[in-house]
Amino acid sequence: MSTTQNEQQLEKNIETPEVQPKDDTKVTAEAETTTTPPDSATPQEEVETTVSEPSPEESPESIITALTEQIEGLQNKLQEQAQQYDLLKNSHIRLTAEFDNYRKRTAKEKQDLETIVKRNTIGELLSVVDNFERARNTINPSNDGEAMIHKSYQGVYKNLVDSLKRLGVSPMRPEGQVFDPLYHEAMLREYTDEYPEGTVIEELMRGYLLGDQVLRHAMVKVAAPKPTEAPKETEKPTSDEATSAE
Repeated sequence: MSTTQNEQQLEKNIETPEVQPKDDTKVTAEAETTTTPPDSATPQEEVETTVSEPSPEESPESIITALTEQIEGLQNKLQEQAQQYDLLKNSHIRLTAEFDNYRKRTAKEKQDLETIVKRNTIGELLSVVDNFERARNTINPSNDGEAMIHKSYQGVYKNLVDSLKRLGVSPMRPEGQVFDPLYHEAMLREYTDEYPEGTVIEELMRGYLLGDQVLRHAMVKVAAPKPTEAPKETEKPTSDEATSAE
């Protein structure tokens, strides 16, 4: 390049100064900051404003009031549930007691019915037992044939008595005991000094018990004291007899 061209280029550079973009950017930013209106706010500032200034509905007093009402409501519901539970519990207890009473009453009625049927059935058999006992006490076999017959029906009598024992039947033994109208029936009275008054001397017809209940009263003879003879009274003479004697 020639010297003349270099001098021309140098003159152009001196006449046109360089533009500094950095300074213009700062000036533009400052101008924008100054021109921003004070009322405008960023979203972050709006959020901070909302949090820092709570509304009256969300104040602590209102929250405490709402929680108190919820607690009272829950307490009322709990009380209602407790009352329903008590009602159901009392109903269950009552039904259980009624069922238990019904079960006991049914069992007792069943037992009483069985006892009545058993008493009626055994009562009809007692006359057969009485006939066997009369035959044993009155019949005296005179030969081997009669003795064999006597032994055979006495075996039937023994089987019958054993069956009654298994059913709970037991005979009374009233001889020597004090007369008790709950178990004995007095048929005869014998005046004697050998036994105390009211003592059972003899059993005329055997009585039987079915467990603790009387199946048939025993017919007995009871001792009674001998009557004492009344002393003779001396007769006094009347006034007419005394006058005539004089």
